[in-house]
Amino acid sequence: MASEKGSSVSGEPLPQTSYVLDERRRAALAEVDNAKFSWFHVKVCFVAGVGFFTDAYDIFAINIASTMLGYVYDPKHKSLSTNAGLGVKVATPVGTLVGQLLFGWLADVIGRKKMYGFELMIIIFATFAQALSANGPAVTIIGVLVVWRFLMGVGIGGDYPLSAVISSEFASTRTRGRLMTAVFAFQGWGQLAASLISVIVVAAYKDSIIGDVSPNFNAVDHCWRILIGMGCVPGVIALYFRLTIPETPRFTMDIERNIQQATKDIDTILTTSANESKSVSHQHLDAPVASWADFRAYFGQWKHLKVLIGTAYSWFALDIAFYGLGLNSSIILQAIGFGSAVSTGSRGVYDNLMNVSVGNVILSVAGLIPGYWASFLLIDKWGRKPIQLMGFILLTVLFIVMGFGYDALKGSASGKKAFVFLYCLANFFQNFGPNVTTFVIPGEVYPTRYRSTAHGISAASGKLGAIVAQVGFAQLASIGGTNAFVGHILEIFALFMLTGILSTLLLAESKGKSLEELSEE
Repeated sequence: MASEKGSSVSGEPLPQTSYVLDERRRAALAEVDNAKFSWFHVKVCFVAGVGFFTDAYDIFAINIASTMLGYVYDPKHKSLSTNAGLGVKVATPVGTLVGQLLFGWLADVIGRKKMYGFELMIIIFATFAQALSANGPAVTIIGVLVVWRFLMGVGIGGDYPLSAVISSEFASTRTRGRLMTAVFAFQGWGQLAASLISVIVVAAYKDSIIGDVSPNFNAVDHCWRILIGMGCVPGVIALYFRLTIPETPRFTMDIERNIQQATKDIDTILTTSANESKSVSHQHLDAPVASWADFRAYFGQWKHLKVLIGTAYSWFALDIAFYGLGLNSSIILQAIGFGSAVSTGSRGVYDNLMNVSVGNVILSVAGLIPGYWASFLLIDKWGRKPIQLMGFILLTVLFIVMGFGYDALKGSASGKKAFVFLYCLANFFQNFGPNVTTFVIPGEVYPTRYRSTAHGISAASGKLGAIVAQVGFAQLASIGGTNAFVGHILEIFALFMLTGILSTLLLAESKGKSLEELSEE
């Protein structure tokens, strides 16, 4: 073990200069770790959070928009074909997987600040392009939307590791869990906003939809374009602030190895003593350098590899159910007959779109948003691991009940209400459970030089789960009849929740520890 003063981890004497710089590094990081909650932390929360608001809006708006697209571009069946619906829904998770790996790596190589904002530009451009998409002789609108939603997904993927690592590295130890959870909780508001905008747009076009006698429901074509296009607005508002956010002191110290600049940044951000900042040595700090050889050596050790397996597989298992439900909530609500339109013709189109929109508002308000904020209140008290374990255990039980009791529940009016209640509970315990903690833990437990990369790998594993869920749901749902297999899909979700319990056991608790303690830096 290293002596308290003047020796390395191996026991060899350190040069005095290195020792002094190391002490300055410790002092500078202590300022960040012990800082009081300030306006700067609020700014970080909102700047990072607006990205997740935009991400969630853009991802989950397609859940409602796909119903609208079915009326406009497949008026005979009044719904998209299985493959078309799958294409527009799965394109974004595929792009997100690519973006998480790419931007996660780039943020560790180039810097958090240099990449932050670039991913938002991609999201804004691709979202606006979707709203302007149209059919053509060479390519259908579904093909065009798939391309743009893939590109949008790349930008969304970049947001995960960047926002997680930036909020983690700026946060104090005492409030880090709550700050990261508050950032991620914007996802719930984004999902709610998509549902509310849909309600407003459908209500605004009520007379046009009911009075529409065109075979392609032209009024509905306006609705989905406005719904998707509105996803640009929060991103445009947040772009300037993302481009002007400072580099994290940990990246400046540990990757750029410039302790003087890092200390000055801390002084500026947290208004520490200016005298201390001026006295910092101009010499650069020696620190481990990221490389493929070092990456293999670091994660080649079981104590580090098991953490990566734990964070990656837990996210994979969670997203099987989270996106399996979230991107198909309209289908599930229609499958059980909850709020189904009783009218026919154009009136039936309006009623169905309004019911789907209102149903998604109910699911967001009743389960998704409260779950995020329950995690916010308790994550720094209970800890990350207990919340994740509790969530996986309760989700296993809930999906077993919904799956094996599916036919009985949808057979009566009271049963349908009970199913919706259980569905909301599942949404609640996804967010007061592994959906939040799988985002928080990877942003804490890895060393600075691989923190963004490892978070990107973990998040990409989650998106792989989302892709598996979406493809599986589309191919399995109607085995034996329209949506006849939904109950069995819920049983499959229960199995994955059970495996999530096991992967959580690989993780250690990160509550109350500094990032350097957790990563053994």
